[in-house]
Amino acid sequence: MGIRPGHTVRGVGKQPWARYSKKRPKQSFVKAMPHLSLLVYRMGDLHKEFEVQYDLCTHTDIQLRDNALEAARQAANKYLEKTIMGQYFFHVRVFPHNVIRENKMIAGAGADRLQKGMRAAFGRATDRAARMRAGQAIFTFKSSAANRPFIIEAVRRARAKLSGTYSLREKVLMAPAPTVA
Repeated sequence: MGIRPGHTVRGVGKQPWARYSKKRPKQSFVKAMPHLSLLVYRMGDLHKEFEVQYDLCTHTDIQLRDNALEAARQAANKYLEKTIMGQYFFHVRVFPHNVIRENKMIAGAGADRLQKGMRAAFGRATDRAARMRAGQAIFTFKSSAANRPFIIEAVRRARAKLSGTYSLREKVLMAPAPTVA
């Protein structure tokens, strides 16, 4: 069985479940932490100085599942590696702390004899999500001003994988070097 659609966990109105302790596991609200899909947070050239910074910011408070963030990260990074390899820095700015719980229900003939319905429906930890406030940056891209069309295309590809509405903020870090003719 596949995962539930993203709109079922997109809202931030529910109480977050994020407490997990490695030192004192008996005091954890979450007994077993679900597997994390998002593993890489910094890509490209980490040490180079760049001219312009682009931030992908959310318009509303939203919660995004880690596999959606990973799909957006892969789509953007794959395009940037193919077009401007080594001329960019890409940083995922959010971490999926929030644990998503699901009360899985069995469907089909005879399922009513196998489950308790809504009795003790707290659910089981199934996935993780990142909670973001309105205006918070999700992804940061740094590059030279000449690579602006490639960054915009990478952001477009990443936005297609995420639910919600987003905008791109541009910030000049340093003036471009003068060209000698």
